[in-house]
Amino acid sequence: MQLPDFQQKDLLKNALTHRSALNEGSEFHQSNERLEFLGDAVLELATTEYLYHRYPDTQEGLLTAYRSALVKTTTLAEAAMELGVGEKIFMSKGEEATGGRENASLLADTMEAIIGALYLDQGYDAAAKFLEEVLFFRFDDILKKKLYKDAKSHLQEVVQAQGYETPIYEVVSEVGPDHDKEFTVRVLIGGQAAALGTGRSKQLAQQDAARKALERYE
Repeated sequence: MQLPDFQQKDLLKNALTHRSALNEGSEFHQSNERLEFLGDAVLELATTEYLYHRYPDTQEGLLTAYRSALVKTTTLAEAAMELGVGEKIFMSKGEEATGGRENASLLADTMEAIIGALYLDQGYDAAAKFLEEVLFFRFDDILKKKLYKDAKSHLQEVVQAQGYETPIYEVVSEVGPDHDKEFTVRVLIGGQAAALGTGRSKQLAQQDAARKALERYE
């Protein structure tokens, strides 16, 4: 897999510019946050259309769960890593030193910015085609592993069936400013640490921890 060829190279450069790069030199004038905002909307529409046509008899509630699983941070970050996006991002030395090129949230945000940039460069059809190539095929695995289910509820069902009590979630750390925090949460099962999860909110970190614990207990 590879990134598409852009007619307007500056759009791709903008999509790959993390806000931390703005402090690195005069060549960077704008971060990718506006493109991320646009790309998020394009991603949601294209994903909704894909699932709507693929599952004509599936009800809205389940389609919503399918869509959430397909556009979640970990799925987008996985696609970004396979495309080598991390090594292409313009970021500060400090951001890079703290693992920015492997940060799932940062990678997912950049993927959304790339989608937004492609939409502006070549239109909706090109953006949807790109998503088919790099993202939508992943849904077969999501469906097979039932990753569309709420991870915390699913984990509770699995461990209680094995004789354990309800899992307990503990916040291990909070890193970053208030507007851009990353939480690390530990899930305890039977009094033992089962997995660590990260996310931009406590809820997302809990879901991530639950998904990782499911790999062990399911």
